[in-house]
Amino acid sequence: MPATPRTRRAPRRDPRPPVLPKTLTPAEEHDRALRHDGKYLSLAYGPDPVTTGDTDDVEDVEFERCRFDRTRLAGARLVRVGFADVDLSGCDLANARMNNSRMFNAAARNCRMTGLQFVEGGMRDVRFEGCRADMATFRFAHLRSVVFTDCNLTEASFQNAELHDVRFEGCRLSAAQFSGATMKGGVRFSGCDLSGVAGIQSFAGATVAAADAMALLDVLAEEFGITVED
Repeated sequence: MPATPRTRRAPRRDPRPPVLPKTLTPAEEHDRALRHDGKYLSLAYGPDPVTTGDTDDVEDVEFERCRFDRTRLAGARLVRVGFADVDLSGCDLANARMNNSRMFNAAARNCRMTGLQFVEGGMRDVRFEGCRADMATFRFAHLRSVVFTDCNLTEASFQNAELHDVRFEGCRLSAAQFSGATMKGGVRFSGCDLSGVAGIQSFAGATVAAADAMALLDVLAEEFGITVED
């Protein structure tokens, strides 16, 4: 009998890095006080806070080809904000609300993202590295070609999210929520803490490293009513 041909896996593609001009204009005070429909192009933001003033939610803000270095956006209230070709380093986005937003060709390193809300948003070609994103919310978001490396995602929520070609590498995902999520197109977990994750049914289609899968035994046993004895 002829040998059955092996199915070739599509090569994993790394996210496209942001493309920034060689020279950026330093952001001034009016660039840091966000306004509705504001467009902020080729700016360098430093450690000064970016604010939304007394407005309940600032809508339809666009950042393109910008760098954020230790910038404080903690607690910012934004709706339909867009990030394209942006680089964030050491920024504070704790408890920021960025619902119905999008992020393309972006990199975030060593950022504080505890409690960040990115509900019903879209990400493509984004890399997170060394970020603290515990209790962050990506519910109903669409993530494509996104990589989380060495991130703290404890109790983060990906409920009902669509993950396509998303990789989690060396991340803490204990008690993370994946109920109703869809995983396809090369979703991978390697070197991660998956203890206590919720929504194990949603892992169909994902690839999990053997060492990581051991942490899923208790979750699987509970799901199927299996008693595991010593």
